Amino acid sequence: MVKKLPRFVRNFYFLVGMFFLIWMLFIDTHDFYSQFKKRQKLNELEKQKTYYMQKFKEVEKDREELLSNEELLEKFAREKYLMKKETEDLYVVIEVE
Repeated sequence: MVKKLPRFVRNFYFLVGMFFLIWMLFIDTHDFYSQFKKRQKLNELEKQKTYYMQKFKEVEKDREELLSNEELLEKFAREKYLMKKETEDLYVVIEVE
C-alpha cells in the first residue's frame, strides 16, 4: 500500500513539512482562525477608539464652554443635576410615552 503512493509523498522531508504546515494552520495556539478572530477584534477596538476620541473632544469643548460662560454653567447644573436656588421650588416633569 505504501508502495502505491508517489515517491515524493513518501519522502521524509515532505512528511515533516506537511506535518508542520498542518500544525501551524490548525493546531497551534496562533493558528489561522485565531489570527483572523484577533484581527477582527483589533479592527473593532480601533473603531471604538476613534468613536471615544471623538466623544472626548466633544466633552472637552462642552467643558470649555461651561467654564467660560456662567449662565450656561447655571443652566447645565439646573438641568443635569436638578440644582436650585434657596428661594426656588423645583418640579420635575416626567413625560410618559
